[in-house]
Amino acid sequence: MLEGCTPWPEERAQGYRAAGHWRGENLADQLAAAGAAHGDRTALVHGRRRLTYDELDRRVSRTAAGFVRQGIAAGDRVVVQLPNVPEFVIVCFALFRMGAKPVFSLVSHRANEIRHLCAISGAVGYVVPGTYQGFDHTRLALDLAGEFDTLRKVFVLDPAVKAPAGTPAGLLVPLDDVDAEPEPLPPPDPSDVAFFLLSGGTTALPKLIPRTHDDYAYQTRAAAELLELGPEDVYLAVLPAEFNFTWGCPGVVGTLRSGGTVVLMEAPIADECFETIERERVTFTSLVPTLAQLWLEAAEWNEADLSSLRLVQIGGARLHASVAERVSPVLGCRLQQVFGMAEGLLTLTRATDSAEAVVTTQGRPLSPADEVRVVGPDGDDLPPGSIGELLARGPYTLQGYYRAPEHNARAFTEDGFYRTGDLARLTADGALVIEGRIKDVIVRGGDKVSAGEVEEHILAHPAVAEVAVVPVPDPFLGERVGAYVVPDGPPPGLRELKEALHADGLADYKLPDWLAIVEKLPLTGLGKVDKKTLAADAAARIRATDTAPSEAAAGR
Repeated sequence: MLEGCTPWPEERAQGYRAAGHWRGENLADQLAAAGAAHGDRTALVHGRRRLTYDELDRRVSRTAAGFVRQGIAAGDRVVVQLPNVPEFVIVCFALFRMGAKPVFSLVSHRANEIRHLCAISGAVGYVVPGTYQGFDHTRLALDLAGEFDTLRKVFVLDPAVKAPAGTPAGLLVPLDDVDAEPEPLPPPDPSDVAFFLLSGGTTALPKLIPRTHDDYAYQTRAAAELLELGPEDVYLAVLPAEFNFTWGCPGVVGTLRSGGTVVLMEAPIADECFETIERERVTFTSLVPTLAQLWLEAAEWNEADLSSLRLVQIGGARLHASVAERVSPVLGCRLQQVFGMAEGLLTLTRATDSAEAVVTTQGRPLSPADEVRVVGPDGDDLPPGSIGELLARGPYTLQGYYRAPEHNARAFTEDGFYRTGDLARLTADGALVIEGRIKDVIVRGGDKVSAGEVEEHILAHPAVAEVAVVPVPDPFLGERVGAYVVPDGPPPGLRELKEALHADGLADYKLPDWLAIVEKLPLTGLGKVDKKTLAADAAARIRATDTAPSEAAAGR
């Protein structure tokens, strides 16, 4: 196990192996096996590009050898920041194959987040698209390479990018040049870390979640079996591929291990997605509720043939029953509600569930070995129907965040249950219903935004004395980022704050959408800022103005 990671207790690990959950598989060999079984079938589609399993496996092998030639070694960490393109899959599986560890990063991340990922992971490499959606990722990568002695290689997808004058020789490498004749490589240890997902931002910056070959191979296999995936299935990856939901629930990895086809899309525009579903005969996809609502509205007048679609998974944020009820009638396919987290636990509704259960619950745990508890403030288990904190333990739920011993001491119980921070209840038949969050996180259209991180950046503004960041309701995104500011002198405007935070390197989806200027912040009896009162006040202001948060800034 990589230094800085917490291994599973030996007794539990042996139990998972004895039960057949962990089979000593590694993710790279899964792809190689799929290639051997389905060589001439289409594995990946991206626009007009198509790769067969043979072509994908060959590219992965040559890229793995190319990384070795570039000086990347087994155990090294490499930040991967690419959009939904075939190279994302190729790079990740190549790193799996040669034993290096991808660190997933959202394309929307900027200097603040990437600097943190490089620092905590000790990354030796960084894979970027070049200039993408107007942002120069190459410039950012080269700047960070100047800050971190460990960061020795920047790999860029765009072959036209040239190294600026003064760039150290060998630092900037076109991804096309990461190519070499394959040689035998030692297989990765299935119990070792395969890659790192990112936490949802419950602290100022995301923590790294180590996912092992054992646990992720099991998760994707079990999810694929639950969906009864086979070679005829076609998965539309429309959410970012670096999301756990998209990558492995069963997502990209589960589809490839089943011999199916993965269709990669970079933008979730409904009309374009519908055209792709019709052209590629897509059978299933995964969405966040915001996208699902937009798709439902677009489907009312779009005439694309969606008859191939048999299942839509929806997760990442609360799905309102009124939206859930429309999915099957409008899209003509089955709805599967999914509750999950990059840290592990997945619950899903089943085809055998009642219509009411599919609309009103988040289903049951994926694995028979998943242990789920709902506890009160004293840590005691609550009876079905009672709301408490959700705890989880199982064969694909992490044992600890990477290099975070102090946080791990708070995030886990003494017997290894992960404190999810979610408020939940269990129905009499064991289905999970998520009721809210203990953690101070805003779920903005499926993206999780740490209120504490945004507050820290706003407080750095010279015109701000105090700030509290809270969720404000939005009919499409579910929640937007609202900021209550006590000014220091002339109050700042919303645009001024957003421009300052953007210049500070904060990702755009974390910028405040709504601003209220107040004289003081309300406090609880313990002297803490009363965010429940503020969130209720924000909701009342939105209702009073009958205006979406993105269009309103109160008290400027």
